[in-house]
Amino acid sequence: MSKEITNDTFLKAARGEKSDHVPVWYMRQAGRSQPEYRKLKEKYSLFEITHQPEICAYVTRLPVEQYDVDAAILYKDIMTPLPAIGVDVEIKSGIGPVISNPIQSVKDVEKLGELNPEEDIPYVLDTIKLLTTEQLSVPLIGFSGAPFTIASYMIEGGPSKNYNKTKAFMYSEPVAWFALMDKLADMIIIYVKSQIKAGVKAIQIFDSWVGALNVEDYRVFIKPIMNRIFSSLREENVPLIMFGVGASHLAMEWNDLPIDVVGLDWRLPITEARQMGIQKTVQGNLDPALLLSSWDVIEERTKQILDQGMQQDGYIFNLGHGVFPSVNPDTLKRLTTFIHEYSAKKN
Repeated sequence: MSKEITNDTFLKAARGEKSDHVPVWYMRQAGRSQPEYRKLKEKYSLFEITHQPEICAYVTRLPVEQYDVDAAILYKDIMTPLPAIGVDVEIKSGIGPVISNPIQSVKDVEKLGELNPEEDIPYVLDTIKLLTTEQLSVPLIGFSGAPFTIASYMIEGGPSKNYNKTKAFMYSEPVAWFALMDKLADMIIIYVKSQIKAGVKAIQIFDSWVGALNVEDYRVFIKPIMNRIFSSLREENVPLIMFGVGASHLAMEWNDLPIDVVGLDWRLPITEARQMGIQKTVQGNLDPALLLSSWDVIEERTKQILDQGMQQDGYIFNLGHGVFPSVNPDTLKRLTTFIHEYSAKKN
C-alpha cells in the first residue's frame, strides 16, 4: 500500500489544474551539489548506489527533506537499463557513459536483447517501492532516456558535442536506424511501465540531445517512435513530461505528442511558448547558471519566470537543465521557499 501523498500540487499542475502554489522540483536535484551525496560518492559509484535500494532511496528523498520541493525524482541514470539488453556501458568520472560495443550496423542492433525489469533491474523497482510505501509524501517521478539520446551514446560510444556519427548513421542506414528505434522504444515502454507499476506517479522522458536535429528530420526519424512510446504509456494514466536541451525549435512537435507537460529549457520564454500555441502544462525554465549568481539576480529572474508561468493554470517551476555540482544547497532551499511564498500570494 502506498504512503499517502499529502502534497499533490505537482500532480495538479501537471494535469492543468489550479494549485495553492506553483510546484517546484529541480532536475538533478538528487545528489550533485549535496555534501551528503558527495560523501557517498567517495565510497560508491553511481551504479553501485542505484543497486542498493536503501542508499538510493536516501539520495532520492534528500532534496525533499532539505529543499521542501513538491516532487522527488528517482535517482538513477538513463544508462541504467542498457546492460540488461547487451550494452557494455561504464560511467566514467569526468567523462560520462562510455560504451565499448558501439552500434555500427543492423547486425549489432539485432544482437540487442529485451528487458525483463523484475529479473534485470529489481533494485530499481525495490527503490521505488521503498520510497512510495514508506518514505515520501510527495509524488515520485520516474524517468527514461528517449530513443535518440540513448542511441547517440550507443553509436558514438560515449558523449558527443555534435552527434555526427549518430546523424550519419540515421541518414545512411535508415533500416538499421529504425530497427534501433523500435528496439529502444520497446525497452523504454517496458522499463517505464515497470516503474509505474512499482509506484511512481509521473514520468519524464529525457531527450537531452535531440535538439541536434532540425524539425524535418525530427518528424521523419524521431516523432513516429515518440508517438508510439507515449501512446502506450498514456494507458497508465500518469502525467507524462517531455524534455530536451537546446530544442526550442521542437517545442510545437512535442506539443503534438500525447503528453501532459512540455519541458522548456532557458532558451524559450514561457510567454513565447504560449504564443506559439502550447496550451499544455509547461515546466521550466530558470537557467541553472543563474544559481551561481547573487540572490538579488536569482530572485528577479525567478519572479519574471513565475509571472509568465502563472498567467494560466498548468505550470511547474524547474530549471532549464540540471543542477550544477557547484551550486550551494542553501540557494536551492531559499529558491524553493521563495517560489512557494511568491506564487501563493499571487494566487
